[in-house]
Amino acid sequence: KVNLGTGNGYSVLQVVQAYSKACGRELPYEILPRRAGDVAECYADPTKALELLGWKAQYNIDQMCKDSWNFTQMNPNGIE
Repeated sequence: KVNLGTGNGYSVLQVVQAYSKACGRELPYEILPRRAGDVAECYADPTKALELLGWKAQYNIDQMCKDSWNFTQMNPNGIE
């Protein structure tokens, strides 16, 4: 198995902030206590992808969210 990712973890708040920047408006959110069973950290280790495939992530969280937002705007019904 090969994980594809940046090797960096991002908080939910960082993702909300990146999407806010991508769409150009403040997104509403609430900060609540962690639920029982919630994972504290989870992110991909891309070491094998680099070793086996020569693959390395090229984009940061802001760029990925902007790309995702732009795709959604261009394809409101998803992939058809």
